[in-house]
Amino acid sequence: MQVWDGVSDARLTFSASEIGLENSQEGMARLTENLNLQRGVLRRLDELPEVQLIDKTKVKSILRDTEERGGWPLVYLENGRILRARLLVGADGSNSPVRSYAQIPSFGWSYDTVGIVATMVHPPRSAFQAPNRTAYQRFLPTGPIAFLPLSPTVSSLVWSTRPTIASALTASEPAVLASMINAAFRLPEISLRYLYDRIIEAQANGQPLTLAEIQQEIKWREDSHAIDPYSAYRSATVEVREDAGIPAADSGFVPPLVTSLQPGTVATFPLKFNHIEAYIGEGHGSRTVLVGDAAHTVHPLAGQGLNMGLADVECLARCIEGTLKQGGDIGSYVALLLYAQERYLENHTIMSAIDKLHKLYTTTFEPVVWARSVGVEVLNELDTIKAALMMVAGARNYKVDRTAAAFNVAATGVETLAAGIKAAKLLGGSAGGLINSGLQRFFKAMSDNSRKNI
Repeated sequence: MQVWDGVSDARLTFSASEIGLENSQEGMARLTENLNLQRGVLRRLDELPEVQLIDKTKVKSILRDTEERGGWPLVYLENGRILRARLLVGADGSNSPVRSYAQIPSFGWSYDTVGIVATMVHPPRSAFQAPNRTAYQRFLPTGPIAFLPLSPTVSSLVWSTRPTIASALTASEPAVLASMINAAFRLPEISLRYLYDRIIEAQANGQPLTLAEIQQEIKWREDSHAIDPYSAYRSATVEVREDAGIPAADSGFVPPLVTSLQPGTVATFPLKFNHIEAYIGEGHGSRTVLVGDAAHTVHPLAGQGLNMGLADVECLARCIEGTLKQGGDIGSYVALLLYAQERYLENHTIMSAIDKLHKLYTTTFEPVVWARSVGVEVLNELDTIKAALMMVAGARNYKVDRTAAAFNVAATGVETLAAGIKAAKLLGGSAGGLINSGLQRFFKAMSDNSRKNI
Protein backbone atom coordinates (compact mmCIF):
# COMPACT_ATOMS: atom_id res chain seq x y z
CA MET A 1 0.00 0.00 0.00
CA GLN A 2 1.23 3.50 -0.84
CA VAL A 3 -0.01 6.55 1.07
CA TRP A 4 1.13 10.07 0.36
CA ASP A 5 0.50 13.70 1.23
CA GLY A 6 -1.33 15.57 -1.52
CA VAL A 7 0.43 18.84 -0.63
CA SER A 8 4.03 17.83 0.12
CA ASP A 9 4.13 14.40 -1.59
CA ALA A 10 5.67 12.82 1.55
CA ARG A 11 5.11 9.10 1.02
CA LEU A 12 4.60 6.08 3.25
CA THR A 13 4.92 2.59 1.75
CA PHE A 14 3.59 -0.58 3.36
CA SER A 15 4.66 -3.99 2.09
CA ALA A 16 3.49 -7.43 3.17
CA SER A 17 7.12 -8.57 3.10
CA GLU A 18 7.75 -6.43 6.19
CA ILE A 19 5.52 -8.52 8.48
CA GLY A 20 7.23 -11.87 8.02
CA LEU A 21 4.60 -13.73 6.02
CA GLU A 22 5.58 -17.18 4.78
CA ASN A 23 4.13 -16.18 1.43
CA SER A 24 4.14 -12.42 0.87
CA GLN A 25 1.72 -12.92 -2.05
CA GLU A 26 -1.01 -13.52 0.52
CA GLY A 27 -0.90 -9.82 1.35
CA MET A 28 -1.49 -8.03 4.62
CA ALA A 29 -5.23 -7.51 4.03
CA ARG A 30 -8.13 -8.47 1.81
CA LEU A 31 -10.54 -6.38 -0.24
CA THR A 32 -13.83 -8.22 -0.70
CA GLU A 33 -17.02 -6.98 -2.30
CA ASN A 34 -20.01 -6.84 0.03
CA LEU A 35 -22.02 -9.20 -2.19
CA ASN A 36 -19.37 -11.89 -1.78
CA LEU A 37 -19.31 -11.42 2.00
CA GLN A 38 -23.07 -11.80 2.16
CA ARG A 39 -22.97 -14.88 -0.07
CA GLY A 40 -20.34 -16.47 2.15
CA VAL A 41 -22.33 -15.79 5.32
CA LEU A 42 -25.54 -17.21 3.82
CA ARG A 43 -23.75 -20.36 2.69
CA ARG A 44 -22.34 -20.85 6.18
CA LEU A 45 -25.78 -20.36 7.74
CA ASP A 46 -27.17 -23.06 5.46
CA GLU A 47 -24.70 -25.46 7.06
CA LEU A 48 -26.03 -24.73 10.57
CA PRO A 49 -29.42 -26.42 11.09
CA GLU A 50 -29.77 -24.86 14.55
CA VAL A 51 -29.87 -21.36 12.99
CA GLN A 52 -33.24 -20.21 11.64
CA LEU A 53 -33.05 -17.48 8.99
CA ILE A 54 -36.15 -15.30 8.69
CA ASP A 55 -36.34 -13.39 5.41
CA LYS A 56 -38.83 -11.54 3.19
CA THR A 57 -40.10 -9.52 6.13
CA LYS A 58 -39.12 -6.47 8.18
CA VAL A 59 -39.05 -5.48 11.82
CA LYS A 60 -42.20 -3.50 12.53
CA SER A 61 -41.45 -2.49 16.10
CA ILE A 62 -39.60 -3.52 19.25
CA LEU A 63 -41.40 -3.39 22.59
CA ARG A 64 -40.60 -4.50 26.12
CA ASP A 65 -42.46 -7.43 27.61
CA THR A 66 -44.14 -7.10 30.99
CA GLU A 67 -42.04 -7.26 34.14
CA GLU A 68 -43.93 -10.38 35.18
CA ARG A 69 -42.60 -12.12 32.07
CA GLY A 70 -39.04 -10.92 32.60
CA GLY A 71 -39.11 -7.67 30.61
CA TRP A 72 -37.58 -9.33 27.54
CA PRO A 73 -37.52 -7.50 24.19
CA LEU A 74 -40.39 -8.41 21.87
CA VAL A 75 -39.63 -8.02 18.16
CA TYR A 76 -42.77 -7.56 16.04
CA LEU A 77 -42.37 -8.52 12.38
CA GLU A 78 -44.48 -7.32 9.46
CA ASN A 79 -45.52 -10.92 8.73
CA GLY A 80 -47.29 -11.06 12.10
CA ARG A 81 -44.66 -13.06 14.01
CA ILE A 82 -43.45 -11.95 17.42
CA LEU A 83 -39.97 -12.93 18.59
CA ARG A 84 -39.23 -12.90 22.32
CA ALA A 85 -35.48 -12.48 22.78
CA ARG A 86 -33.34 -13.59 25.69
CA LEU A 87 -30.64 -11.44 24.08
CA LEU A 88 -31.31 -8.94 21.28
CA VAL A 89 -28.17 -8.12 19.28
CA GLY A 90 -28.34 -4.88 17.33
CA ALA A 91 -26.26 -5.29 14.17
CA ASP A 92 -28.66 -3.11 12.21
CA GLY A 93 -26.57 -0.19 11.03
CA SER A 94 -26.00 3.42 11.99
CA ASN A 95 -29.77 4.15 12.24
CA SER A 96 -30.24 1.18 14.54
CA PRO A 97 -33.84 0.48 15.70
CA VAL A 98 -32.39 -1.70 18.47
CA ARG A 99 -30.36 1.26 19.74
CA SER A 100 -33.49 3.40 19.69
CA TYR A 101 -35.40 0.75 21.64
CA ALA A 102 -32.62 0.46 24.22
CA GLN A 103 -32.52 4.27 24.53
CA ILE A 104 -28.73 4.35 24.38
CA PRO A 105 -27.49 7.89 23.62
CA SER A 106 -24.62 8.59 21.28
CA PHE A 107 -22.21 11.44 20.63
CA GLY A 108 -20.41 12.59 17.53
CA TRP A 109 -20.47 15.00 14.63
CA SER A 110 -20.85 15.14 10.88
CA TYR A 111 -17.83 15.90 8.75
CA ASP A 112 -18.20 18.50 6.02
CA THR A 113 -17.32 15.64 3.72
CA VAL A 114 -19.09 13.18 1.43
CA GLY A 115 -17.77 9.81 0.34
CA ILE A 116 -17.90 8.86 -3.34
CA VAL A 117 -17.68 5.16 -4.14
CA ALA A 118 -17.49 3.46 -7.52
CA THR A 119 -16.09 0.40 -9.26
CA MET A 120 -13.37 1.37 -11.72
CA VAL A 121 -12.22 -0.44 -14.85
CA HIS A 122 -8.62 -0.14 -16.03
CA PRO A 123 -6.12 -2.12 -18.14
CA PRO A 124 -4.10 -4.86 -16.43
CA ARG A 125 -0.57 -4.22 -15.28
CA SER A 126 2.00 -5.14 -17.92
CA ALA A 127 4.52 -7.97 -17.70
CA PHE A 128 7.07 -5.38 -16.57
CA GLN A 129 4.99 -4.34 -13.56
CA ALA A 130 3.83 -5.93 -10.33
CA PRO A 131 0.25 -7.33 -10.34
CA ASN A 132 -2.65 -5.10 -9.36
CA ARG A 133 -2.30 -5.86 -5.64
CA THR A 134 -1.25 -2.44 -4.36
CA ALA A 135 -3.67 0.00 -2.80
CA TYR A 136 -3.06 3.73 -3.27
CA GLN A 137 -4.27 6.58 -1.09
CA ARG A 138 -3.57 10.28 -1.52
CA PHE A 139 -4.48 12.71 1.27
CA LEU A 140 -5.83 15.91 -0.26
CA PRO A 141 -6.97 18.95 1.78
CA THR A 142 -10.53 18.23 0.64
CA GLY A 143 -10.26 14.61 1.80
CA PRO A 144 -8.42 11.39 0.88
CA ILE A 145 -8.90 9.47 -2.36
CA ALA A 146 -8.23 5.72 -2.34
CA PHE A 147 -7.71 3.18 -5.11
CA LEU A 148 -8.39 -0.35 -3.83
CA PRO A 149 -7.60 -3.31 -6.14
CA LEU A 150 -10.16 -6.08 -6.60
CA SER A 151 -8.89 -7.92 -9.69
CA PRO A 152 -6.31 -7.38 -12.47
CA THR A 153 -8.67 -5.01 -14.30
CA VAL A 154 -11.14 -3.82 -11.65
CA SER A 155 -10.60 -1.68 -8.56
CA SER A 156 -12.76 0.13 -6.04
CA LEU A 157 -12.84 3.89 -5.44
CA VAL A 158 -13.41 5.62 -2.10
CA TRP A 159 -13.07 9.38 -2.50
CA SER A 160 -13.85 11.68 0.42
CA THR A 161 -14.39 15.28 -0.60
CA ARG A 162 -16.49 18.38 0.03
CA PRO A 163 -20.26 18.07 -0.60
CA THR A 164 -20.27 20.69 -3.38
CA ILE A 165 -17.40 18.95 -5.17
CA ALA A 166 -18.97 15.51 -4.76
CA SER A 167 -22.31 16.77 -6.09
CA ALA A 168 -20.68 18.30 -9.16
CA LEU A 169 -18.50 15.26 -9.87
CA THR A 170 -21.32 12.73 -9.60
CA ALA A 171 -23.62 14.90 -11.71
CA SER A 172 -21.04 14.89 -14.51
CA GLU A 173 -20.90 12.17 -17.12
CA PRO A 174 -19.01 9.05 -15.96
CA ALA A 175 -16.11 9.68 -18.35
CA VAL A 176 -15.53 13.10 -16.77
CA LEU A 177 -15.54 11.57 -13.30
CA ALA A 178 -13.04 8.92 -14.47
CA SER A 179 -10.75 11.66 -15.82
CA MET A 180 -10.96 13.54 -12.53
CA ILE A 181 -10.09 10.37 -10.61
CA ASN A 182 -6.93 10.02 -12.69
CA ALA A 183 -6.09 13.69 -12.16
CA ALA A 184 -6.72 13.50 -8.40
CA PHE A 185 -3.92 10.94 -8.04
CA ARG A 186 -1.50 12.92 -10.21
CA LEU A 187 -1.94 16.68 -10.43
CA PRO A 188 -0.65 19.12 -7.80
CA GLU A 189 -3.26 20.20 -5.30
CA ILE A 190 -3.45 23.78 -6.60
CA SER A 191 -4.49 22.52 -10.04
CA LEU A 192 -7.11 20.25 -8.56
CA ARG A 193 -8.63 23.24 -6.81
CA TYR A 194 -8.92 24.99 -10.16
CA LEU A 195 -10.55 21.94 -11.77
CA TYR A 196 -13.05 21.63 -8.90
CA ASP A 197 -14.06 25.26 -9.40
CA ARG A 198 -14.46 24.77 -13.16
CA ILE A 199 -16.69 21.73 -12.73
CA ILE A 200 -18.81 23.35 -10.01
CA GLU A 201 -19.20 26.54 -12.04
CA ALA A 202 -20.17 24.61 -15.18
CA GLN A 203 -22.77 22.59 -13.26
CA ALA A 204 -24.21 25.74 -11.71
CA ASN A 205 -24.57 27.30 -15.16
CA GLY A 206 -26.37 24.24 -16.47
CA GLN A 207 -23.58 23.42 -18.92
CA PRO A 208 -21.59 20.49 -17.49
CA LEU A 209 -18.08 20.04 -18.84
CA THR A 210 -17.71 17.44 -21.56
CA LEU A 211 -14.96 14.82 -21.63
CA ALA A 212 -13.06 16.80 -24.28
CA GLU A 213 -13.26 19.98 -22.21
CA ILE A 214 -12.05 18.41 -18.97
CA GLN A 215 -9.25 16.60 -20.80
CA GLN A 216 -8.18 19.91 -22.33
CA GLU A 217 -8.18 21.55 -18.89
CA ILE A 218 -6.14 18.70 -17.39
CA LYS A 219 -3.66 18.78 -20.28
CA TRP A 220 -3.15 22.50 -19.83
CA ARG A 221 -2.46 22.01 -16.11
CA GLU A 222 -0.03 19.16 -16.85
CA ASP A 223 1.81 21.33 -19.34
CA SER A 224 1.93 24.26 -16.92
CA HIS A 225 3.55 22.04 -14.31
CA ALA A 226 6.05 20.75 -16.89
CA ILE A 227 5.12 17.12 -16.28
CA ASP A 228 7.19 14.86 -18.52
CA PRO A 229 5.13 13.64 -21.51
CA TYR A 230 6.29 10.07 -20.80
CA SER A 231 5.64 10.22 -17.05
CA ALA A 232 2.98 8.11 -15.33
CA TYR A 233 1.75 11.39 -13.85
CA ARG A 234 0.34 12.30 -17.27
CA SER A 235 -3.28 11.27 -17.77
CA ALA A 236 -4.89 13.61 -20.31
CA THR A 237 -2.83 12.76 -23.41
CA VAL A 238 -1.90 9.15 -22.69
CA GLU A 239 -3.33 6.45 -24.93
CA VAL A 240 -4.33 3.59 -22.64
CA ARG A 241 -3.30 0.26 -24.17
CA GLU A 242 -2.94 -3.21 -22.72
CA ASP A 243 0.21 -3.82 -24.77
CA ALA A 244 1.90 -0.54 -23.88
CA GLY A 245 5.33 -2.12 -23.53
CA ILE A 246 7.87 -0.96 -20.96
CA PRO A 247 6.08 1.36 -18.48
CA ALA A 248 7.31 4.73 -17.29
CA ALA A 249 9.92 4.67 -14.55
CA ASP A 250 7.50 6.26 -12.08
CA SER A 251 4.53 4.02 -12.90
CA GLY A 252 4.68 2.30 -9.52
CA PHE A 253 3.96 5.55 -7.69
CA VAL A 254 0.43 5.98 -9.02
CA PRO A 255 -2.44 3.57 -9.77
CA PRO A 256 -3.37 2.44 -13.30
CA LEU A 257 -5.28 4.92 -15.43
CA VAL A 258 -9.03 4.48 -15.08
CA THR A 259 -10.72 3.98 -18.45
CA SER A 260 -14.34 3.70 -17.32
CA LEU A 261 -16.68 3.19 -14.38
CA GLN A 262 -18.99 0.21 -14.05
CA PRO A 263 -22.58 1.42 -14.67
CA GLY A 264 -24.68 1.80 -11.54
CA THR A 265 -21.77 1.66 -9.10
CA VAL A 266 -21.29 5.39 -8.44
CA ALA A 267 -22.82 6.39 -5.11
CA THR A 268 -22.32 8.95 -2.34
CA PHE A 269 -22.84 8.92 1.41
CA PRO A 270 -22.25 11.49 4.19
CA LEU A 271 -19.33 10.89 6.53
CA LYS A 272 -19.61 11.24 10.28
CA PHE A 273 -18.12 10.30 13.62
CA ASN A 274 -20.54 8.65 15.99
CA HIS A 275 -20.02 6.52 19.09
CA ILE A 276 -22.67 5.34 21.54
CA GLU A 277 -22.18 5.87 25.26
CA ALA A 278 -22.67 2.19 26.16
CA TYR A 279 -22.66 -1.08 24.24
CA ILE A 280 -25.09 -2.79 26.64
CA GLY A 281 -28.67 -1.75 27.28
CA GLU A 282 -29.88 -1.21 30.86
CA GLY A 283 -33.25 -0.66 32.50
CA HIS A 284 -35.87 -0.41 29.76
CA GLY A 285 -33.30 -1.56 27.20
CA SER A 286 -31.92 -4.50 29.16
CA ARG A 287 -31.02 -7.68 27.29
CA THR A 288 -29.74 -5.72 24.31
CA VAL A 289 -26.21 -5.32 22.97
CA LEU A 290 -24.91 -3.38 19.98
CA VAL A 291 -22.18 -4.25 17.48
CA GLY A 292 -20.73 -2.75 14.29
CA ASP A 293 -22.19 0.43 12.81
CA ALA A 294 -25.03 0.33 15.33
CA ALA A 295 -22.39 1.08 17.97
CA HIS A 296 -19.86 3.20 16.09
CA THR A 297 -19.43 5.04 12.80
CA VAL A 298 -15.98 6.11 11.64
CA HIS A 299 -14.36 7.95 8.73
CA PRO A 300 -13.40 5.41 6.00
CA LEU A 301 -9.87 6.80 5.48
CA ALA A 302 -8.23 3.87 7.31
CA GLY A 303 -10.66 1.18 6.14
CA GLN A 304 -11.35 0.06 9.70
CA GLY A 305 -15.15 0.19 9.90
CA LEU A 306 -15.80 -3.40 8.88
CA ASN A 307 -12.77 -4.70 10.77
CA MET A 308 -14.02 -3.08 13.97
CA GLY A 309 -17.47 -4.61 13.46
CA LEU A 310 -16.05 -8.09 12.86
CA ALA A 311 -13.91 -7.75 15.99
CA ASP A 312 -17.06 -6.79 17.92
CA VAL A 313 -18.81 -9.95 16.72
CA GLU A 314 -15.84 -12.17 17.54
CA CYS A 315 -15.60 -10.78 21.05
CA LEU A 316 -19.35 -11.01 21.70
CA ALA A 317 -19.38 -14.61 20.47
CA ARG A 318 -16.61 -15.47 22.93
CA CYS A 319 -18.55 -13.89 25.79
CA ILE A 320 -21.76 -15.74 24.91
CA GLU A 321 -19.92 -19.04 24.54
CA GLY A 322 -18.21 -18.59 27.90
CA THR A 323 -21.50 -17.79 29.61
CA LEU A 324 -23.22 -20.85 28.11
CA LYS A 325 -20.41 -23.13 29.26
CA GLN A 326 -20.89 -21.84 32.80
CA GLY A 327 -24.67 -22.20 32.63
CA GLY A 328 -25.26 -18.46 32.87
CA ASP A 329 -27.86 -16.13 31.38
CA ILE A 330 -26.50 -14.75 28.07
CA GLY A 331 -28.77 -11.70 28.28
CA SER A 332 -27.63 -10.58 31.71
CA TYR A 333 -25.55 -7.45 32.19
CA VAL A 334 -22.77 -9.42 33.88
CA ALA A 335 -22.49 -11.83 30.95
CA LEU A 336 -22.11 -8.97 28.47
CA LEU A 337 -19.87 -6.74 30.57
CA LEU A 338 -16.63 -8.31 29.35
CA TYR A 339 -17.60 -7.52 25.75
CA ALA A 340 -18.16 -3.85 26.56
CA GLN A 341 -14.95 -3.61 28.56
CA GLU A 342 -12.86 -5.15 25.80
CA ARG A 343 -14.33 -3.44 22.77
CA TYR A 344 -15.35 0.06 23.86
CA LEU A 345 -11.91 1.44 24.65
CA GLU A 346 -10.28 -0.27 21.68
CA ASN A 347 -12.87 1.04 19.25
CA HIS A 348 -12.78 4.55 20.68
CA THR A 349 -8.99 4.66 20.48
CA ILE A 350 -9.04 3.72 16.80
CA MET A 351 -11.87 6.17 16.07
CA SER A 352 -10.07 9.02 17.82
CA ALA A 353 -6.86 8.37 15.91
CA ILE A 354 -8.69 8.29 12.58
CA ASP A 355 -10.58 11.47 13.43
CA LYS A 356 -7.33 13.26 14.28
CA LEU A 357 -5.66 12.05 11.09
CA HIS A 358 -8.59 13.39 9.07
CA LYS A 359 -8.29 16.80 10.72
CA LEU A 360 -4.50 16.80 10.41
CA TYR A 361 -4.60 16.28 6.65
CA THR A 362 -7.39 18.73 5.83
CA THR A 363 -5.19 21.75 6.52
CA THR A 364 -2.70 23.50 4.26
CA PHE A 365 -1.17 25.52 7.13
CA GLU A 366 2.55 25.32 6.33
CA PRO A 367 3.93 24.39 9.79
CA VAL A 368 1.39 21.56 10.05
CA VAL A 369 2.19 20.34 6.52
CA TRP A 370 5.88 20.40 7.37
CA ALA A 371 5.38 18.53 10.64
CA ARG A 372 3.20 15.78 9.20
CA SER A 373 5.51 15.40 6.20
CA VAL A 374 8.59 14.98 8.40
CA GLY A 375 6.68 12.48 10.49
CA VAL A 376 5.67 10.43 7.45
CA GLU A 377 9.19 10.46 5.98
CA VAL A 378 10.72 9.31 9.28
CA LEU A 379 8.03 6.69 9.86
CA ASN A 380 8.62 5.29 6.37
CA GLU A 381 12.15 4.36 7.45
CA LEU A 382 11.00 2.50 10.58
CA ASP A 383 10.08 -0.96 9.29
CA THR A 384 9.35 -2.38 12.73
CA ILE A 385 6.77 0.28 13.51
CA LYS A 386 5.19 -0.05 10.07
CA ALA A 387 4.93 -3.80 10.70
CA ALA A 388 3.13 -3.11 14.00
CA LEU A 389 0.66 -0.82 12.22
CA MET A 390 0.00 -3.44 9.54
CA MET A 391 -0.58 -6.14 12.16
CA VAL A 392 -3.18 -4.03 13.93
CA ALA A 393 -4.89 -2.56 10.86
CA GLY A 394 -4.66 -5.57 8.52
CA ALA A 395 -7.00 -8.48 8.06
CA ARG A 396 -4.78 -11.24 9.42
CA ASN A 397 -5.05 -12.51 12.99
CA TYR A 398 -1.78 -11.82 14.80
CA LYS A 399 -1.00 -12.56 18.40
CA VAL A 400 -0.64 -8.98 19.53
CA ASP A 401 -1.98 -7.08 22.50
CA ARG A 402 -5.66 -6.39 21.70
CA THR A 403 -5.58 -2.74 22.73
CA ALA A 404 -5.21 -1.03 19.35
CA ALA A 405 -1.74 -0.07 20.55
CA ALA A 406 -0.46 1.24 17.27
CA PHE A 407 -3.51 3.43 16.71
CA ASN A 408 -3.23 4.68 20.29
CA VAL A 409 0.34 5.76 19.71
CA ALA A 410 -0.60 7.38 16.42
CA ALA A 411 -3.38 9.33 18.11
CA THR A 412 -1.01 10.43 20.88
CA GLY A 413 1.51 11.58 18.32
CA VAL A 414 -1.03 13.56 16.35
CA GLU A 415 -2.36 15.19 19.53
CA THR A 416 1.17 16.18 20.50
CA LEU A 417 1.87 17.71 17.10
CA ALA A 418 -1.45 19.54 17.06
CA ALA A 419 -0.84 20.93 20.54
CA GLY A 420 2.60 22.09 19.47
CA ILE A 421 1.21 23.92 16.45
CA LYS A 422 -1.51 25.57 18.53
CA ALA A 423 0.94 26.69 21.17
CA ALA A 424 3.32 28.03 18.54
CA LYS A 425 0.55 30.08 16.96
CA LEU A 426 -0.39 31.53 20.34
CA LEU A 427 3.21 32.42 21.10
CA GLY A 428 3.71 33.91 17.67
CA GLY A 429 6.58 31.63 16.68
CA SER A 430 8.89 28.84 17.83
CA ALA A 431 6.93 26.29 15.82
CA GLY A 432 10.04 24.44 14.78
CA GLY A 433 11.18 23.64 18.31
CA LEU A 434 7.74 22.66 19.53
CA ILE A 435 7.08 20.42 16.54
CA ASN A 436 10.50 18.80 16.81
CA SER A 437 9.78 18.05 20.46
CA GLY A 438 6.41 16.57 19.48
CA LEU A 439 8.01 14.40 16.80
CA GLN A 440 10.60 13.12 19.26
CA ARG A 441 7.89 12.13 21.76
CA PHE A 442 5.80 10.56 19.01
CA PHE A 443 8.52 8.32 17.59
CA LYS A 444 9.86 7.40 21.03
CA ALA A 445 6.36 6.24 21.96
CA MET A 446 6.09 4.29 18.69
CA SER A 447 9.43 2.57 19.28
CA ASP A 448 8.63 1.69 22.90
CA ASN A 449 5.22 0.32 21.92
CA SER A 450 6.54 -1.77 19.03
CA ARG A 451 9.06 -3.47 21.34
CA LYS A 452 6.21 -4.43 23.68
CA ASN A 453 3.85 -5.77 21.01
CA ILE A 454 6.00 -7.57 18.43
